[in-house]
Amino acid sequence: MKRNQWGSLLLVAVVTLTLLLSACGKEGSSPGTGSQGGEAQGEAKGEGQGEAGNLNPSGFPIVKEPISLTFFTGKDATNSSKFEETLVWKEYAKKTNIQVNFQLVPFESLTEKRNLALASGDYPDAFYTARLSANDLMKYGSQQGVLIPLNDLIDQYAPNFKKLLDQYPDLRKGLTMPDGNIYSFPTFYSPEFLPVLIGTPLWINKKWLDQLNMQEPQTIEDYYKYLQAVKTTDLNGNGQADEIPYSGSSVNVIKYQFQGAWGLGNRGLGHLYIDMDPDKDQLRFYRLDPKYKEVLEFIHKLYAEELIDPEIFTIKDAAFRAKGAEGNIGSAITNNAGTAFNLDHYVGLGALKGPYGDQLYSHVGVPLVQPGSMAITNKNKYPEATVRWMDYFYGNEGALFYFMGIEGVTYTKKPDGSLEYVEDITNNPNGLTMTQARTKYFTWNGGSYPAIVQEEYFPMQPSSIEAGKKVAEYKPSVIWNKFNYTEEESEFMMSVGADIQTFILETEAKLIAGDMPFSEWDKYVDTVKKMGLDKYMEIEQAAYERYNNQ
Repeated sequence: MKRNQWGSLLLVAVVTLTLLLSACGKEGSSPGTGSQGGEAQGEAKGEGQGEAGNLNPSGFPIVKEPISLTFFTGKDATNSSKFEETLVWKEYAKKTNIQVNFQLVPFESLTEKRNLALASGDYPDAFYTARLSANDLMKYGSQQGVLIPLNDLIDQYAPNFKKLLDQYPDLRKGLTMPDGNIYSFPTFYSPEFLPVLIGTPLWINKKWLDQLNMQEPQTIEDYYKYLQAVKTTDLNGNGQADEIPYSGSSVNVIKYQFQGAWGLGNRGLGHLYIDMDPDKDQLRFYRLDPKYKEVLEFIHKLYAEELIDPEIFTIKDAAFRAKGAEGNIGSAITNNAGTAFNLDHYVGLGALKGPYGDQLYSHVGVPLVQPGSMAITNKNKYPEATVRWMDYFYGNEGALFYFMGIEGVTYTKKPDGSLEYVEDITNNPNGLTMTQARTKYFTWNGGSYPAIVQEEYFPMQPSSIEAGKKVAEYKPSVIWNKFNYTEEESEFMMSVGADIQTFILETEAKLIAGDMPFSEWDKYVDTVKKMGLDKYMEIEQAAYERYNNQ
């Protein structure tokens, strides 16, 4: 009897010990929750001492013994087809002891292949330059756990990025999902680097301005008079009326350039339908505002008087650039007229003053250009090392290396302290363009890179720098990054919200082209309201409040 009692007690003890050990094994094993998580995974997968024992908490190399990672990677057509062989990644692999295998996917098919990989479960350690949207981050992070939360990892292993989050509160607001977590590293433009934020200024033909004996336009009316003069003067001297007062690759950018002259779009290009009503200090759906109607009426007048390229609704970017290279365009909206047209007589305009005295340069992009440029998956055995690998490019040293390379090899420092690429890039002996010559050194062509962009080391045309200086005084005082939505909110915004936005864009195109009279404006406004505008604004208000409370 006693033997049975002791046997029972021994069995209970063994079971209890087994359960305790099992619980201890599970604790901290969730990927990406800190060094304990990485260590637990490493041991479970036969990695010896695990990540914690192999990881250097600071400095280089990042790990003591070499490791390898695989990244699903978006690729621009102008980039190298073998990232591992470019200078920046060869050198960084040596520096870090981490070999990254980049699985390249063309940007054209990126979304389809990325979604297929996520749906099938066949995804790698991280997504890099993979253009994950905020909705993707919520779906695969908060809801499915495929992407790991980075909050604690950033605090412990990303001093450069943590510094940016503290320095720029709006960056943290834009990255934080409704569940309170950050799931990604972004493409981030320094808010002080205005030339890159305005992206595509309004350029004007300085040569023609001089021929017309006109000053740079300061008001909307000045600009209108310039366009009229271009239309009616044989400025190229060929005896033909082939001068084009304004051209561009989209009619939408004209609206976003001009709306600031009516005081609209006062929170930047991250929000193309809402801004802040300065009189009521509340959110405003400004695309239905009476003043916005005046913006459209002004653009319609330009189109009706043939001051806007008649192909504005259909022309593709390549054709627009080819047309500009012929030298017959009086003004244009593009990234840089000099590089787009290969001409050097265009200057960027500042903020134009409107009919009510408004002089706002609303065409300013958000610093948080792409929220989901890099995200780590739950298959990653080395989340801490991966975060350290990524963090380097959010500091001055790493960003300089990423964009400019190595001094004396890919760039030189001029006497004034500015940097310039070596002649192999700027004046390639094999006749390659700068974009082509860069590809054996760098992989940042096409954007979507997780890094910080600052003026000190990001190559930019002097004319673009000057354009940025002109508008600095008139940029919005506050620029919102895009808001993040809950799952329920996203469903509405991607269905009813998208229908509202599509209807607005289609109607505005009709109004500008003259296919719909402005006498139907009130009817149009009523239609938008009936489509679900109240709910739309409720969601924007809730998202805005979350954004402000992060």
